[in-house]
Amino acid sequence: MTETAARSASSARAVVAPVITPTAIAHNETTLANRDARHRDGTLSDPRSVRQLGEVRGECRERAAADPNNDAVAKAGAEHVAIEPVDLGPIRIPTPVVLSPMAGVTNWPFRVICEEYGPDGLYVAEMITARALVARNPKALRLCRFAPSEKIRSLQLYGVNPAIVAQAAQMVVDGGMADHVDLNFGCPVPKVTRRGGGSALPWKMDIFRDLVSRVVGVCSQANIPVTAKIRVGIDHEHETYLEAGRIAQEEGCAAVTLHARTTAEYYGGHSDWHRIAELAQALSIPVFGNGDIWGAEDALDMMRQTGCAGVSVGRGCQGRPWLFADIKHAFQGSQERINPNLGAVGTVIMRHARLLVEFFDGDEHMAVHDLRKHIAWYLKGFPVGGSTRKAFMECESLADVEREIARLDPTLELPERVIDAPRGRVRYAKKVHLPYGWLDSRSTTHDEREALFGDDPMDAGY
Repeated sequence: MTETAARSASSARAVVAPVITPTAIAHNETTLANRDARHRDGTLSDPRSVRQLGEVRGECRERAAADPNNDAVAKAGAEHVAIEPVDLGPIRIPTPVVLSPMAGVTNWPFRVICEEYGPDGLYVAEMITARALVARNPKALRLCRFAPSEKIRSLQLYGVNPAIVAQAAQMVVDGGMADHVDLNFGCPVPKVTRRGGGSALPWKMDIFRDLVSRVVGVCSQANIPVTAKIRVGIDHEHETYLEAGRIAQEEGCAAVTLHARTTAEYYGGHSDWHRIAELAQALSIPVFGNGDIWGAEDALDMMRQTGCAGVSVGRGCQGRPWLFADIKHAFQGSQERINPNLGAVGTVIMRHARLLVEFFDGDEHMAVHDLRKHIAWYLKGFPVGGSTRKAFMECESLADVEREIARLDPTLELPERVIDAPRGRVRYAKKVHLPYGWLDSRSTTHDEREALFGDDPMDAGY
């Protein structure tokens, strides 16, 4: 990395002072940690557990808000976070907030809605399989589309074979398809890790370095910055984040995002923000923190506690694209927050539906089927009843969606105690699926590479 790049990266960090934590918030963390532990050992396995965690957060925040001493301390702590722009090569991100790429979620309709609410951040397209892109799979090509309103065209590539991922990157460069490329080394799902991809790949440092180096080399032709998203490791006996971060920096990545969980932890428990702080200390390029940002205060807390350059928001914005507006306000020092009633949420659902029809080239059936999961998230926490949710899941057209929205009570508001509750997938410790003998060595032999790449394990279909 050049001296100029190092200075630029260093200047992008948040200014952090010692953490000041109100008593009620400390109690909140302790309670959540205890409940997380009970989840992991199976003593709190009821499906209502996510709602219970949200209620604990809400109750503790209500107690904190009611205590004038806590309010004074919180304001004092907030003054110690200076939010600075982050430069990724030629791209400046004025407000260091990232929409994390999520498979099946962050297509351009959802990105557009998030960006309309949020600050001038970075809104990343969902993961695109490199092999599918090279094969010009129609779905892969659709996922590479961007709306005219998107300020920075950012996409994420996934793959195991460095040569194939480099080919995909060359397609991006030659076609002028993006302004920024992110590399996926954070996906924990079995169908990815059993092929040595996603969060499993950094364990093999030779493949990891080769892949990053090739993609950076290709993208540098067009001055396109490359970043990498990683996890803490496969499990706590096989951690990789510090080495992976250093390799990414050495090979020319403009920034690294750390999801502060291991592959084995999946999306369960509470992410370990201390690891984000350690990585931010170890690297001179910007580090974005990811994990458990359910509300604007979480984003501020992460910046304050870790010294990261910015935050990456994933599941917290599912069904709540206005979270980006809340974070924008918080970063500006404003207490303004958005808590739309069900009528306003219905308006967003309908806009989302129409954008999806455009995304699917006029196919209402596909658009509404894709919308269903989003509707479940949009309605999460509202007391609308199971029959209403079921009716939405049976919608087949825009007219069906519009009809069901008209039946909602527009005056309903989301209960305070669940506003910043966890959302999306919440799974706890599970077996990690890896290629045979994957953990035996940190590097691969020629024969191992032949076995891994010989039939090109990356699926060219979707």
